Amino acid sequence: MLRKFKVILEWDEEGEGYVVSVPSLPGCFTQAGTIEEALERAKEAIAGHLEALAQEGLPLPSKDVEIAEVQVEMAS
Repeated sequence: MLRKFKVILEWDEEGEGYVVSVPSLPGCFTQAGTIEEALERAKEAIAGHLEALAQEGLPLPSKDVEIAEVQVEMAS
């Protein structure tokens, strides 16, 4: 069964790479130097996280999170 998970990619200036988090799986993180590699590692991290949840008998997330973007006026 295929499931989609939203991931957040953030550029880390100090590590000079991308840090990836999975909002619907607290504690599921990875990192890589390029977006492509970060997304591949995210797939691996998600699979491992889900496997660990299953082994511990913990519930798997039933749905993903919603992510929206808002604009805010900034004082100049």
